[in-house]
Amino acid sequence: MSDLPILGHWINGVEQAPADARTSAVFDPALGVETKRVVLAEQAQADEAVANAHAAYLEWRDVSLARRTAIIFKFRELLNERKNELAEIITSEHGKVLDDALGEISRAQEVVEYACGITSHLRGHFSEQVSTGFDIHSVQQPIGVAAIISPFNFPAMVPGWFFPIAIAAGNSVVLKPSEKDPSAANWFGQLWKEAGLPDGVFNVLHGDKVAVDALLTHEDVASVSFVGSTPIAKYVYETGTAHGKRVQALGGAKNHMLVLPDADLDLVADSAINAGFGSAGERCMAISVVVAVEPVADDLIEKVVERMGTLRVGDGRRGCDMGPLVTKQHRDKVAGYIDVAIEDGAKVVVDGRGIEVDGDENGFWLGPTLIDQVPTTSKVYTEEIFGPVLAVVRVKSYEEGVELINSGAFGNGTAIFTNDGGAARRFQREIEVGMVGINVPIPVPIATYSFGGWKQSLFGDTKAHGAEGVKFFTQQKAITTRWLDPSHGGLNLGFPQND
Repeated sequence: MSDLPILGHWINGVEQAPADARTSAVFDPALGVETKRVVLAEQAQADEAVANAHAAYLEWRDVSLARRTAIIFKFRELLNERKNELAEIITSEHGKVLDDALGEISRAQEVVEYACGITSHLRGHFSEQVSTGFDIHSVQQPIGVAAIISPFNFPAMVPGWFFPIAIAAGNSVVLKPSEKDPSAANWFGQLWKEAGLPDGVFNVLHGDKVAVDALLTHEDVASVSFVGSTPIAKYVYETGTAHGKRVQALGGAKNHMLVLPDADLDLVADSAINAGFGSAGERCMAISVVVAVEPVADDLIEKVVERMGTLRVGDGRRGCDMGPLVTKQHRDKVAGYIDVAIEDGAKVVVDGRGIEVDGDENGFWLGPTLIDQVPTTSKVYTEEIFGPVLAVVRVKSYEEGVELINSGAFGNGTAIFTNDGGAARRFQREIEVGMVGINVPIPVPIATYSFGGWKQSLFGDTKAHGAEGVKFFTQQKAITTRWLDPSHGGLNLGFPQND
């Protein structure tokens, strides 16, 4: 173990690994072997990261928009040139196939490109002569040190939802990535340095709950952006706001796909496969429940099973369709839901346990799994599984399907498949979910719009990226001005009035 590489924090433009630091294992999920150790921060390292970020912020906020934009454009070009290198890092630690890793990098790059237009996004307003001799205008200014706490499933895309806009708006960043796949964060740090970003504006603090709590309570952290499970999102929101921070905490999901009888079932089957098993189901926007309005369920299941038989599960570097799960513990937890389904009377149509894979036998494998007739009281239905397990629930009508979706605790993403425009329009108005797809299984908005759900899927008022992202990382200041005429004078102690 002592011979394994050690990944340190990225603080003030330098990687740091204290000799006496606690560490955590980082695995290659396709091989099932430990490849490196990542340091875990104590309060002292968190204080150092925030102190450097705060000092850098005081200078970075005064850098011109033209200069900031030039650095972000350079970062964009470097990211585009070296995205294959980052994809390989992601696949080696997360397990997703290379094409999927490249896909998440592309979505992160969309936000970088949005941030390249920060000059237009930060325009204020001006009103002349609002009262006799008075003008008023508004400006948007940075808020300070922005903490980002990101999950394991998208080590590039999720941090990339936040840090490009935060930095472009004049803030500094402390990123706390998942300890399961931490290397992408340091890679970003090095890339920002090459792009010319001043040291200390982008920092990486590795760690566990100690690091998280340090960021949530530190007096010099102005905001917290979080993506993860609902219980932790709630904790982050409550703790951060209790300590005076601006918080956006995106939580879990249980995304449904409503299939109407008039839908193109071949399209539905393809979409269910793509949205249910891509990235081994480790997506907050994965479709985990197909709500089939009868009489289509049997035909649809037949088509889905046929397609599942063509999927190649294995090492993401071998051109496979689906890779392993991120850790052995997570694989075992997800596989346990199959036993729960059987105990609850559901029908396991395809069991992903024990499948043959194109990869090392020690990898953290679980094949695509399809479960029919899932009771809505079962944990297979009510809980976020976060793995390649697709459930089918049969309903008798559109109304029953909508009621089922709206009764859930989550409101992240959903989709309807139909050729009926009236039904689709009705669905998009009636459904109580933040992101809706119409014949689109994974309705993740492009960077010019904002990402986030409703109900237990989002804590806080502001979603990620887009206009709401700019709003989150800036604060508005209104300035009223009067330039006195030389002849003006006199005292008036009355309340100011418009005239």
